[in-house]
Amino acid sequence: MRKLLRHSLIAAGLSAAIAAPLAVAHFDDKEPLQSWRQSYFALLAANFGPIGAMVKGEAPWDEAKLKAYAEDLEHISEVDALRFFAPGSDKGQTRAKPEIWNNMQDFSDKYAALQRAADTLEDVVEDSAGDRKAVAQAFGEVGKACKACHDDYKAKNYLY
Repeated sequence: MRKLLRHSLIAAGLSAAIAAPLAVAHFDDKEPLQSWRQSYFALLAANFGPIGAMVKGEAPWDEAKLKAYAEDLEHISEVDALRFFAPGSDKGQTRAKPEIWNNMQDFSDKYAALQRAADTLEDVVEDSAGDRKAVAQAFGEVGKACKACHDDYKAKNYLY
């Protein structure tokens, strides 16, 4: 147990060190909320993308990496990213559509759906014992949750 805890702490520290540059890569002190949310979503993508590559067969299936990415994705989704969408942060360099601030409850509900889907994915990965079909299905639910928000609230072809 002590060895597992030690390894978990080391893995968490390494993950934080690796992810830190991603988290601040978008940071602009003139538009901090826009920068924080861009960095936040970059971190989500940095964990979601490799899972998708494994599910689609574009990357080798690696249970240990899959578990690490799913766990990090779930932990990142626990962050209250709604605070990065404060009134007035709809201006400046952002892909966020103004509709977010006009319908914050729906946006909040969709974000909660993403959080639930990421939590379910982590549980499935942890409990699946290599059941790729179950992982693919749970991964698809996270993708649907992301897309539901992107369709209504993310501008296309902006910045990147």
